[in-house]
Amino acid sequence: MRSPIAYRPRRTPLAQAGAFAASVYLTSLAVVAFVCSNPIVLAGAGLGVVVAGLAAKAGRALAASARWGFSLGVFIVLVNGLVAQRGDTVIVYGLWLPLLGHTDVSAEALAEGGVLALRILVVMMAFAVHAASVDPDRVLRMLRPLARRSALTATLIARLVPLAAADYVRLGEAAALRGPAAAPVGRAALARRLVAGSLDRAVDVAATLELRGYAHGPPRSARGGPRPRYVARFIVVGIAIGALAVGARIAGVGAYDSYPTVDVATSMPTLLLAAAVPVLAGLPFATATGGWRRRG
Repeated sequence: MRSPIAYRPRRTPLAQAGAFAASVYLTSLAVVAFVCSNPIVLAGAGLGVVVAGLAAKAGRALAASARWGFSLGVFIVLVNGLVAQRGDTVIVYGLWLPLLGHTDVSAEALAEGGVLALRILVVMMAFAVHAASVDPDRVLRMLRPLARRSALTATLIARLVPLAAADYVRLGEAAALRGPAAAPVGRAALARRLVAGSLDRAVDVAATLELRGYAHGPPRSARGGPRPRYVARFIVVGIAIGALAVGARIAGVGAYDSYPTVDVATSMPTLLLAAAVPVLAGLPFATATGGWRRRG
């Protein structure tokens, strides 16, 4: 079973843009989530990621990251509501919890947790689309002149994490097929087996890399393969989205404050900013055509 975030070659403009252009483009959408706190702008950034993911045929990666981000987001909202003792609108007063004692839950703390959850959701979806759409080998080739060992490590992680996720699913299915008389298999046992399998795979990967001569450094020329297309448009759009988010933050557009009361900017510039992000995200795909150009 292939993990939904595992890379698979696709004939899409994003896949044909090359690792650098695609990384700039998708990272700019994550930058919006990091820079802006206004939930309206964050919703626009999330819509931009959805547009990019669907256009890149990475719908399964979007759905999986949305599920993971939603589960994590609910946890963040609950924890922030219990821990952040701030806000004027108290909705639960004097709640007693172990270790925390008596605590108050305010609407502002829950709202702040919701903003953090939405921000994490957008970032997770953006990088899930990147993992599913951008060739990790090309990412390694791009980063190798800067940090060869770190680039190799990051590329191996991008390859092995989906394998570990698929292993966990297969182990769960195997445990469920043992029959009603078998003792139930807990998550701890599955985790131990998963770690043991991952260590075995790590040893095999290390031996394979040694046999292929990675210890002797990269070859003189690692070029070849299809020539990237649509590079300029994805880089330009990525820079435009990032510059728009940073400029809006400096200009005070899309302001948001959770404390002491929730204050969300809903001005026309804020709405235009939220609408501009998905529109810009869809521009590189609007006039793209299929096909690869081979190197001569």
